[in-house]
Amino acid sequence: MTDRLDESYDVVVAGGGAAGLNGALMLARARRRVVVIDAGEPRNAPADGVHGLLAREGMPPGELLERGRAEVRGYGGHVVSGEVRSAVRGPGGPEDGFVVELADGRTVRARRLLVTTGLVDELPDVPGLRERWGRDVIHCPYCHGWEVRDRSIGVLASGPMSVHQALLMRQWSENIVYFTHDRPRPTEEEASRMSARGIEIVHGTVAAVEVHGDRLTGVRMADGAVVAREAVAVASRMVARAALLDGVGLRAVEHPAGVGEFIPADATGQTDVPGVWVAGNVTDLTAQVGASAAAGAAAGAHINADLVTEETDRAVAAATARA
Repeated sequence: MTDRLDESYDVVVAGGGAAGLNGALMLARARRRVVVIDAGEPRNAPADGVHGLLAREGMPPGELLERGRAEVRGYGGHVVSGEVRSAVRGPGGPEDGFVVELADGRTVRARRLLVTTGLVDELPDVPGLRERWGRDVIHCPYCHGWEVRDRSIGVLASGPMSVHQALLMRQWSENIVYFTHDRPRPTEEEASRMSARGIEIVHGTVAAVEVHGDRLTGVRMADGAVVAREAVAVASRMVARAALLDGVGLRAVEHPAGVGEFIPADATGQTDVPGVWVAGNVTDLTAQVGASAAAGAAAGAHINADLVTEETDRAVAAATARA
C-alpha cells in the first residue's frame, strides 16, 4: 500500500476488503478518481484460506487482498494505509460532498462515499474462544465445514441461530454435541429435531475450551467435566464497524434476525443518506467474500451512474444558461 493521498476524489472507499477493493476497481475502470483507505484489519485474517470463491478456492486472504490492491492501482486508483475516523458533509451542504478525516489527522474530500468497513465478531466470554477463532473455533460451516469434516464438533449456543447452526454442522460430521451454555434450553420441537439427527444436547455453563499442543481437545464445563471435542462452532454477534458514519447521520441498527447490528441499504448499497453507499459485511452481516466482492462491484457501478447523472444535469443547466 501507499501513503499517497490527494486532496479530493470522486469517491473515497473506507475499508480495503473484497467489497471495497472490488468497488474501487469498478470505479477506477470507469475513469473515476478513487481512493481506498484501508486500516489493514480484515475480518478473515485468522483464516488459512478463502473458501467458496470460484477460481480462488483456498487462497490465503492476504494474497487475495494484495492482488486486489495491485489491480486497483493498475487502473489508476489509490490504496492508502489508514483508518477513517469520521465523515461529515462539506461546508457547502449536500452539493459539496464530504470531508473525510483519518485517525492520523489527515483529511480528504469526496463527492461520494463507499463504506466497506466490515464488522466485528463479538464472541461469548469463554476463555480460549478468541485465541482459536478462525482455526478450530469457527462460525460458518460453508467457510470452514470442510476443514473440520468428520471431526467431533461442539456447537456452543450463543444466539437465536444456534440450533440452526447445529443442524447445519451435522452435514459435515455425525459427531455433534450442542452445549446450551447460558442460553435457554431448546424448545421441545428443537430438541426433537436435533435428537432425530443424532445431536447430543449438554446442559450447563461452559467454562472454557481445552487446548493441548496447539490443538483444541475439549470443552470444559463449570462443574469440571470435559467433553472431548476437536472443533467448536459458535455464532458470533456481528456488529458493523460504522461509528465513522455518525457525522452524516447514519448509525447501525439491530438486525431483524437478532444476530447483530448493520447499516440498512437498498439492493444497490445506497443508504438513506444521499451520496453514501455501503457494501459487504457492514450491511450484509452474513456475506462471504464472493458476495461482498459482488456487492462492492454493484455499488461502484451505481455510484458511477449517480455521478454521471449529476454531471449531465449540470451540463444541461449550463447549456440552457448559455442559450
